[in-house]
Amino acid sequence: MFKKLFGLLASDIGIDLGTANTLVYVKDQGIVLREPSVVAVQAGTNTVLAVGDEAKRMLGRTPSNIVAVRPLKDGVIADFEVTEAMLRHFISKVHNGRLGAKPRVVIAVPAGITEVEKRAVQESAMHAGAREVYLIEEPMAAAIGAGLPVQDPAGNMIIDIGGGTTEIAIISLSGIVFSSSLRVAGDELDKTIVQYMKRTYNLMIGGRTAEEIKMKIGSAHPMELETSTEVKGRDLMTGMPKTHVITSKEVREALLEPISAIVDSVRTALESCPPELSADLVDRGLVMAGGGALLRGLDKLLSEQTGLTVHIAEDPLSAVAEGTGKCLNELKFLRQVASSDRQWR
Repeated sequence: MFKKLFGLLASDIGIDLGTANTLVYVKDQGIVLREPSVVAVQAGTNTVLAVGDEAKRMLGRTPSNIVAVRPLKDGVIADFEVTEAMLRHFISKVHNGRLGAKPRVVIAVPAGITEVEKRAVQESAMHAGAREVYLIEEPMAAAIGAGLPVQDPAGNMIIDIGGGTTEIAIISLSGIVFSSSLRVAGDELDKTIVQYMKRTYNLMIGGRTAEEIKMKIGSAHPMELETSTEVKGRDLMTGMPKTHVITSKEVREALLEPISAIVDSVRTALESCPPELSADLVDRGLVMAGGGALLRGLDKLLSEQTGLTVHIAEDPLSAVAEGTGKCLNELKFLRQVASSDRQWR
């Protein structure tokens, strides 16, 4: 009886459990939480000191007794206990710390993860206080969130470029006809910039600085007006702090390899598409979602390489979370698109 009562007290939630950021959608309220997937713990223990925005500010700046970690790697759980603590914190936060609230939870997971990895996500959510857990594949959630007519007997193609993975899927009749999960995405772009600065200018920069460079002047296609920015880091020759100016053209050259890998995966997906659905894509084009969709010129590059129209979702950063939220409102449809026939209670 108490279990049912607590279930009624809790609002159903959808979670975009991303490598870089976690978004939480509460039924009838929309997206109420958007925080980095970062947890600060006491060194040598799993004692959580900070979660989300507060923990991200600590990345690369912690003393030896504090470790700021990202418990998800390439879209899957790398640290089970820390992920559980992070989920518990977020679920508690959206329910204003209400004791005993046990919501029904829909979690978006990469299309390419194994059954073992799915089970790890499900168990983390259950231990964090969920009453029921449904898993939905990220490209399906992104397509629903972007407003694609996934239930139609016609082809829809979604390219979801997140922090850890790029999810590419062709969807028809509420099912995924073809999907591929590429572990090259936002984080890989940041690493490439770090390596470029180290190799070209003997300048060591951190991941956060690389992300700022990418967001400020990064591009996948030549821009009408090339720009530049100052980069601050540590000189590997002298060990002293140093500032260097880098241009948008240099950043584009640095990003060439990972961007090419994403483009090649999109081409492979199109080559694997059944002829009837290919005909639909000529009319409908491709849709991009995720933070990577905001990289300047990527839509233009994909359009040139595929010959198809490329659209960017209205709010690419929120598409997956919005998709989980829409599924909460249609439980019958959710059971249809859930990535496993089994639901956990």
